[in-house]
Amino acid sequence: MADREFLVLGLESSCDDTAASVVHFDALGQATIKSSVVMGQNNLHADFGGVVPEIAARAHAERIDICVERAMHDAAIPLSSVDAIAVTSGPGLIGGVLSAVMCAKGLAKGLGKPLIGVNHLAGHALTPRLTDGVAFPYLMLLVSGGHCQFLSVQSPTEFTRLGGTIDDAPGEAFDKVARLLGLEQPGGPHVERWAKSGDAKRFRFPRPLLDRDGCDMSFSGLKTALLRTRDQLVADQGGLYDTDIADICAGFQAAVGDVLAEKLSRALHVFLAAHPTGRTVAVAGGVAANEYLRGRLMSVCADHGMTFLAPPLALCTDNAAMIAFAGGELFRMGQTDDQRLSARPRWPLDNSQPALLGSGKKGAKA
Repeated sequence: MADREFLVLGLESSCDDTAASVVHFDALGQATIKSSVVMGQNNLHADFGGVVPEIAARAHAERIDICVERAMHDAAIPLSSVDAIAVTSGPGLIGGVLSAVMCAKGLAKGLGKPLIGVNHLAGHALTPRLTDGVAFPYLMLLVSGGHCQFLSVQSPTEFTRLGGTIDDAPGEAFDKVARLLGLEQPGGPHVERWAKSGDAKRFRFPRPLLDRDGCDMSFSGLKTALLRTRDQLVADQGGLYDTDIADICAGFQAAVGDVLAEKLSRALHVFLAAHPTGRTVAVAGGVAANEYLRGRLMSVCADHGMTFLAPPLALCTDNAAMIAFAGGELFRMGQTDDQRLSARPRWPLDNSQPALLGSGKKGAKA
């Protein structure tokens, strides 16, 4: 497929965003997003403090065909003109993943088009190539609600995991902290907003695993320490004042920033030792929208003489454009699937590494 242009329809439903997108590839492999439709579910899960898998799966099943129809309309092309169907087939909440996989199978069968199963994490990891044409190799930090990994990206099919979270992902931790403090969900933006007016030095929360070698991370203990601080304040003064909430948020955010910054520095040493010519660090995932954390990561990259890249937020969070692009990369390599394609709750990008522990509310770890 490297010598002609083609169109890929991508589908995504791994957690709580139903999405469809059309991406055009020219004969040189340059990609252009023709349409990108994302239907969120925050209103459906707001009363539960997190994503409810059964509710999410039902919503995906109701919306996936609507997303496809809108994506084709926005791209102003008929469905028959699509050359391949790409779909997230894992990892994620299995009921949701199944919704898009079954839809993609039906479309591929009915249209007589190739079917391509895409690893959701690969979609995130390859996004810098879609948005900025980044050359291999590069270091990727995927930091979101369900995942947190340092990945050395060598090709569309070659990923080396340098480290990851062994329990909560940062996005999960932000959401849990918001619930503990009575803030709205999703918690990340609200914790960040409160932290801006807080004193980060008032509460010194732990920086888990900084005393151990390697690039693995942990955020569960940090959340527990915050819970104890909250309970002690409530016991001492009968409740929380706004200044308490702001200071707790600031202290928590600073702790997460210290962990990510130190672990990124370590990951860079490992990455550069293996790939001295690599000059780019990319970040994706909803947590990448946090201005404070982004600033900490940018500083580390500057200290190492690396280029820092964060794709637009709409392409950092879950979307189908990244799935269509990743599928197109595989399509150009001649890789396709058939009707036996299955949905997978877990699907590590680097099978040479032991599996990370835990299964977060934003999707299974890999």
